[in-house]
Order: sequence, then C-alpha cells, then structure tokens
Amino acid sequence: MKKTMYLHRSSRGASPRVERAYDTKFKVTPDYRASLPDMMDAAHNVIQGAHVPVQQVGVHNFKLPLKFRTKQKAIITLEAKVTGTVSLQADLKGINMSRIVRSFYDHKDSVFTAEWMGRILRSYLKNVETKDARLKVRFSYPMLHRSLRSGLEGYQFYDVAFEGIMTRDGEWRRFIHFDFVYSSACPCSAELAEHARDTREVYGVPHSQRSKARVLIEEMPGKRVWIEDVHALCLRALRTETQVMVKREDEQAFAELNGAHLKFVEDAARLLYREFDSDKRVRDFQIACSHLESLHSHDAVSVICKGVQGGLGANFTDFDSLVC
Repeated sequence: MKKTMYLHRSSRGASPRVERAYDTKFKVTPDYRASLPDMMDAAHNVIQGAHVPVQQVGVHNFKLPLKFRTKQKAIITLEAKVTGTVSLQADLKGINMSRIVRSFYDHKDSVFTAEWMGRILRSYLKNVETKDARLKVRFSYPMLHRSLRSGLEGYQFYDVAFEGIMTRDGEWRRFIHFDFVYSSACPCSAELAEHARDTREVYGVPHSQRSKARVLIEEMPGKRVWIEDVHALCLRALRTETQVMVKREDEQAFAELNGAHLKFVEDAARLLYREFDSDKRVRDFQIACSHLESLHSHDAVSVICKGVQGGLGANFTDFDSLVC
C-alpha cells in the first residue's frame, strides 16, 4: 500500500505533503514583529491546571563570563552560571524567558557587585511586570595559597554562589553560598590508636577523611562580606583545609595539624557557628557539614543555624551534594 509522507520524500520519490524550507533572505520588519502572537495576551481560560500564582518561574544554568572584584581590588573574569526567576500571577502564563537573559546581558560588562545584582532584579520587576524576583550566580572562585612549610603555592578553587532576592514590598536580601573542603581526624580513633601503642606497643593509624562544610550566610543590610572573608572565617574555625601543593615537609606538617585539631562533625559545626556568629556583618547563617567517613560506609553529618526568629533554619538534607 502506498503511504503518504507528510514531512519527508517517500521511497517512491513522491514529494512530502508539507514543504520544509528555511528562508535565508527573509527580514523581520517592525510591522511583522508587531503582528507576532504574544501568550501574555491570551485569555484567562487558557490557563492549564489550577488557577493559582506560581512562586518561581524562570531560567536556570545559562552561562556567561562575568567580572568579579577580589578583596585585593583585582578584577578577574570567571565563567558564571545564572538562575533567574520571578513570581507569576494566577492569570498569566507564557512568561518571556529571554527577557530575563536580556536583562542580564544589559549589565554583563559591569563588575559584579551587590548593587549590580540589585539593578538586575529591579530590571526584572520592571520588564516582566512581576512582584518578586530572585537571582543566583554560581561560579568557581580561585584563591592562591601557600603550602604549610615548603613555600610552594597553588590555586584552590571554591564553589561559590551569590544570591539576591527582591520582594514585592521592596525588601532586598543578599546571600553568599560557600563550600569549604577540609580534613577531619577522628578524636576517638586517635585516642584508641594511642592506647594500643601505650598498652601493647602496637602501631595504629587513626582515621581521618576529606570533609566539606557548606556555608550559607545572609549579609547585614549595608555591609559587605568578601569571599575571602568567608574563607578566612572557615579556616580560622576548622584550621585543616586540604592542601594544593605539598612536599614531604608539608605532608608531615598536615599530619601534625590534624593531630592538633581533632574534631567530630558536631565539633566542626560548632566551631563554624562561633566564627560566623561573632561577625557583625552576618545577619543570618546556615551551616551543613559532612565527614566522608573512612571507618564507616556511611557519612557523618551535622547542620546548625544562627537561630534568628523567622530566619534560616537547620533544614538542610541534600548531603549527597557535599561529596568531595
């Protein structure tokens, strides 16, 4: 039986019912552009599902190079991954996603600052005619560190995100997400190893493991917290950040450093709490820690928050994302 092909030429050589071609000579005129249908003009009855507002709708993971200023005033360009969302009223659909991207590109040559993020959000509120807007910019931030004793230097890279939220009542909130990777040596294992050596002259190796703390802080209005400041607070709290470049003397020093700063996962959370709670530029925080146990087949985890009424809670559960 001879079958009709709609989009492709048949094996018998018959032309398709629908001709497909891209017109390279076609030019868009203002009148043609004005005639294009816009879903924002659609009637209310085309809403599918429940006729309710949507709290967040937008774009995720669009990439572009952005300029960042270090605490030392240097300007560096990094690949950034952006998430931009707005709220949507119950009687609207078909939000123009490209408006979010275009709003971002209008400011792409500026150096990234909190004020810059605020301009983007205000542009959202104006161009998309929404009540709430949210912006999150993720990137890998390099910092040059010196080894413990040999003097070698190497770059450590940190997963960082800046997040801004502008609400319908004009409230402007700024957050920093920061991942810090460190070594955690178990206090119990260290004690047991020393007991074996003392009582039976048996050499044992206490267990330690690569660990990660994820810090989420909200900046106090009018205050500036640099990425370098967040790193310094984490380092002061935990002391045993993993190393980049090492010689034998550095490896020995790292073993000594871990021995001087033994910690359980709950110790890590409390040490971080003390540092961030004492910084008056930090309005609120949430901290999640994961020790990727070398003794067990499971991880040890902890979560702590500042405890601000109505603020960030200790509801972090995405521990799989803390694998390092």
